[in-house]
Amino acid sequence: MNAAHPAAPRRRPSPSRSHRLAIGLAAALAFGTAAADEAPATEDIMARLAALEARQQELEQALAERDQRIRELEKGAVADDASSRDERDAGTPEPAAPAVAQREPLETEPSVSAGPRTAPPVDLTPERDSYGVFQPGGQGFKLVDTPHGDLNFSAWAYVRYLNTQDLDDTYVDAFGREREINQRNDFQLNKINLYFKGWVFDPSLRYTFYTWTSNASQGESASVVIAGNLSYRISRALDLGVGIGGLPGTRTLRGTFPYWNKVDSRTIADEFFRPSYTSGIWAAGSFENNLNYRVMVGNNLSQVGVSADQLDDGLNTVSGALWWTPQGDYGPAGGYGDFEFHETPATTFGIHFTHSREDRQSQPGTDAIENAQIRLSDGTLLFQPGAFGTDGRVNRATYMMTAVDAGYKYRGWSLEGEYYWRWVDKFATEGDVPVDDLFDHGFQVQLGTMLMPKKLQAYVAGSKIFGEYGKPWDLAGGLNWYPNERRLFRVNTELMYLKDSPVGYASVPFVLGGNGFVFHTNLEMMF
Repeated sequence: MNAAHPAAPRRRPSPSRSHRLAIGLAAALAFGTAAADEAPATEDIMARLAALEARQQELEQALAERDQRIRELEKGAVADDASSRDERDAGTPEPAAPAVAQREPLETEPSVSAGPRTAPPVDLTPERDSYGVFQPGGQGFKLVDTPHGDLNFSAWAYVRYLNTQDLDDTYVDAFGREREINQRNDFQLNKINLYFKGWVFDPSLRYTFYTWTSNASQGESASVVIAGNLSYRISRALDLGVGIGGLPGTRTLRGTFPYWNKVDSRTIADEFFRPSYTSGIWAAGSFENNLNYRVMVGNNLSQVGVSADQLDDGLNTVSGALWWTPQGDYGPAGGYGDFEFHETPATTFGIHFTHSREDRQSQPGTDAIENAQIRLSDGTLLFQPGAFGTDGRVNRATYMMTAVDAGYKYRGWSLEGEYYWRWVDKFATEGDVPVDDLFDHGFQVQLGTMLMPKKLQAYVAGSKIFGEYGKPWDLAGGLNWYPNERRLFRVNTELMYLKDSPVGYASVPFVLGGNGFVFHTNLEMMF
C-alpha cells in the first residue's frame, strides 16, 4: 500500500500583458484623480505663504522707517541750541520734556489686542545707542521713559587748583582784633552734584532729588547734602513747589546757576548781601509779555547745615523776584555772558526783595556749603559774642535786603550789573550792644566778550561794599575755554584781587579778611 503524499500547492497563473496594462491604467487614473483633488489645496497654501511673506516685508519696512524717524528726532534734539532751555528750579537745572515725543502706533504694527499673529514675531530690541538718550542743556541722560513717569540723570562737578599764598598773613578788623589768614595751595575735586529728576504719575508733577558735596569742606557740617523738591505745574503762569530751594534775593539765586562767567563763585558783594538755600514753599511762572516771577516762604536765610531743633517757631522768611526779558531770549536760565552770540540785542531787568527774622541758633557753620550769615562789613559775625567789641551779644535781628539788576548782550559781548541795599535792625540783645541797626549797600559789575565764538571768553568782574565797618572790594579777570564748544564743559582761569574781603569759606576762592591776589584754575563739567 503506497503511503499518501501531501498535495503540492497550486501555482497562480501570472497575469497576462493586457491584464497588467489594465491594472497600470487604473492606478494612474486613481493617482491623477487624487492629484487633481489636492491641487486647489496646494495653491491655497502657497498663496497664504506669499501673503505672510509680504506682511513680514511690510512690517520690517514700517519698523525701519520708524527707527529712522526716531534717530532723526534724537539728532535734532542734540542739535538744538541750549538757549531754548530755561532753568526754572532755583540752584539746580529743571527737568525737560522727553527728547522724543510719544507717537501713535503705525497702522502696520502688530497689535496685542488684534488676536493671534499672522506673521512670525519681529525682533523689536532697540539699538544699543537708543539707551540713555542724551539731552543737551544740562538735562543729562533719560534713563526711563514710561507712561507713568520718567527719570533723568545728570551731574555737575569741577576740579579746582587754588593758590592764596600771596594774601597777607593776618587781618585786623574794625575793632582792632587781629585774625590769622589760612593760606592755601592745593587741588580739590571741589564739588560734585548728582541730580535725579523727571515726572511721575502726571507730567505736571515733577521731582528733583540731588546730592551736593563739598570736598574742600570735608569734616565740616553739611559737607554732604541730600536734598530735593517736588513741584506741580498748573500753567505757564503758576508752578508750585515745596522742598529745598534758593531764596530769590539776588540774580544768582533765581535759577541762573551754573551759567555764570565765574565757576561756582560770586563777587564778594553778591556773597555778602545775598540769602541762600532753605526749606519752604514757592510759586513761580512767566507771562505772555516775558515777565517772570518767583516768590518763596522759607524757614530761615540758610538752612544747609542747620537742624530743625535750631530753628525758631516763626515762619517769617519771605523772598521774591520779578524780572523782565523784553526780547524773550536772554540765554539759558538767564545766565551771565553771551556764549550764545545773540545777533540782536537782548536785555534783562530785575528786582528782588528778602525779609527774615533771624535767630543766632539758626545760623549755618562758617564752612557749611552755601552758607549765608549776617556779617558786619569788616567780616565780623553779627551773632558772635562780643561782635561790637563789648561784652554784649545780639540774639535776634531782622534782615531786609533789596537788589536790582540789569543786563545787555549782543554778538558775544555782555554787560551786567546789580545793586544791593541791606538793613539789619530790631535787635534782641543781652549785655552791652552799642548799636541798634546796620545799613550797608554795594554793587557788582561784570563785562564779558567772546574772543572766539563758542570757544574762548574773556571777562572782568568787580564789586564794592559801602559799609559802616569797612568798604571792601574785589576785582577779577578770567578766561573761559570751551574745548568742544559746549557751554557746560570748560576750563576757567582767574586772577582775583581782594581788599579786606568780608566773606569767605573753604569751597570758594576768596578768604575771610583776604587782602591780596588769589589765583585759581577750574575744570568744570555738567551733563
